[in-house]
Amino acid sequence: MNDAIIIDDNRSTADALHQMLTVLDVPARVAYGASPAMSLLSGFTPGLILLDINMPGVDGLEILAYLRREPRLIPVPVVVITSDDQPETRARVMKGGASAMIIKPATLESLEENLKKIGIIK
Repeated sequence: MNDAIIIDDNRSTADALHQMLTVLDVPARVAYGASPAMSLLSGFTPGLILLDINMPGVDGLEILAYLRREPRLIPVPVVVITSDDQPETRARVMKGGASAMIIKPATLESLEENLKKIGIIK
């Protein structure tokens, strides 16, 4: 599997997710926000994307829409990780093409469970 990409403007959250993926033997790269993510995605097809929703400028829902329009990135599983636990947000995320959604703070257990459900890990 190609490396995962973690897209989150909060460095502490992004770094914690990177550590969790390392524990789960999933290699990952980190993009601290939308602009670095778009630069990274322009020349790389990841095996998984962990995506924050609430970011300044281009938010995660806009990135998700881009991922689902770009033919090369359509098959890449996207797990949204957000603090927004509103039913309408969950509906928008899943309708937008996310594979799963985890409410922050993400735990190793919640991440592992969701990655198993979508077939990233066994």
